[in-house]
Amino acid sequence: MAIDVAYTISSKAAGGGRDGEVVSDTGRIDLELRPPKELGGSGDGSNPEELFSAGYAACFLGALRATSKNAGSPVPDESTVTVTIGIGKDSADGGFGLTAAIEVYIPGVDEAKGKELADAAHAFCPYSKATRGNIDQTVTVRV
Repeated sequence: MAIDVAYTISSKAAGGGRDGEVVSDTGRIDLELRPPKELGGSGDGSNPEELFSAGYAACFLGALRATSKNAGSPVPDESTVTVTIGIGKDSADGGFGLTAAIEVYIPGVDEAKGKELADAAHAFCPYSKATRGNIDQTVTVRV
């Protein structure tokens, strides 16, 4: 795959990784990180899965808007994408793994059209491409 890079951004994690802080080069992200209670932490900060779900949701919605517009069926402004990231033990290798549940809401279209638009966005979205085959992903559509 040849990528013609148009933008880069870096973030630095310090401290204990999941129990530390993360700061982006721009300073717009400057967060205390704490493991969630479900993983034995205090839950008093953000965590990598929260950041990943936010980025994935925004990226997928952008992909949905772009692909639907290019197909001549732009989605309504009220359309949303919710990405739920799960983390847990990977029974295959004893480490941890992720899951992604992507819920696409497109009001005013029938279910078949909604699925067609969501599938096109899933094929186009860079986050979906990066994780396809690496984590379990599901895409559901609400209309």
